[in-house]
Amino acid sequence: MNKRFLYFSLMIFVTGCSEKIDMKLDDSHIQLSVEGTITTDSLQQAVKLTRSAGYFSNQPAPAVSRAIVTLSDGTATDTLREDLPARPGTYALPQYFRGMIGKTYSMEIKLAEPIGDHTEYSASCRIMQSVTLDSISAIFDPSLGKEGYWQIRIFAQDPGDETNYYLFRYSRNGVLVSDSIEKWSITDDRFFNGSYIDGLTAFYLNYSHSSETLHPGDTILVQMSAITREYYNFILQVQQAGIQIPFFSGPPANVEGNISNGGIGFLSAYSSSRAAHVVSRPPMP
Repeated sequence: MNKRFLYFSLMIFVTGCSEKIDMKLDDSHIQLSVEGTITTDSLQQAVKLTRSAGYFSNQPAPAVSRAIVTLSDGTATDTLREDLPARPGTYALPQYFRGMIGKTYSMEIKLAEPIGDHTEYSASCRIMQSVTLDSISAIFDPSLGKEGYWQIRIFAQDPGDETNYYLFRYSRNGVLVSDSIEKWSITDDRFFNGSYIDGLTAFYLNYSHSSETLHPGDTILVQMSAITREYYNFILQVQQAGIQIPFFSGPPANVEGNISNGGIGFLSAYSSSRAAHVVSRPPMP
């Protein structure tokens, strides 16, 4: 492994490391929880509103209905429609909506009833320039761990104009494996700013775990998203605190989102690039 691969691997491990966080928990304070993603993809997009529960509650958070939710790019404004009766608290954008690179999207929420002494909340996020994912590979390394690990590596050109932040998720045979925030992989480009990303290990898969290991003929699809620094920090804090999204219970107070007036969660916006790889042979030493 050359020095560049070593730096990449160290970077991913450092990003995923946990550290002790002093959390102050308040079971009595109910907050508005917001989950929303604006992308350049063609799928219909939506924002989900719920009320937080006590931190140790194991019940699903109640949906927030009858809100007025709008999204603006500074020129045009779209009103989101609540998906009733199928999905109370989920507000969908029009089918034709597509996010655009370089634009900042601002969301306004007006509640029918106050939560946390507020009826109005807002958030904004910018869609960063996408990076074209040239290809990916799946390499087995028997020297890692007890029985070895698969490494899913990516190849792309980093723009190098500023510090960039990336989010990686992957699917296997059409099934999303990175289906929750603790399974996502994130990094910045501090070690390869402006350079070609020549085999960055985005995921380590345990060969001995049947849910992770790969087999000949498996198709791996990686999605690489260019995200903002604020969203990168939000994901990192949530992963370090061991919280799952959606917030079925209130998160620690030190996880900072971008929702105003004490709301929790995040309105994210990003562009993505994808590449696929078919596993062609079993592990080799």
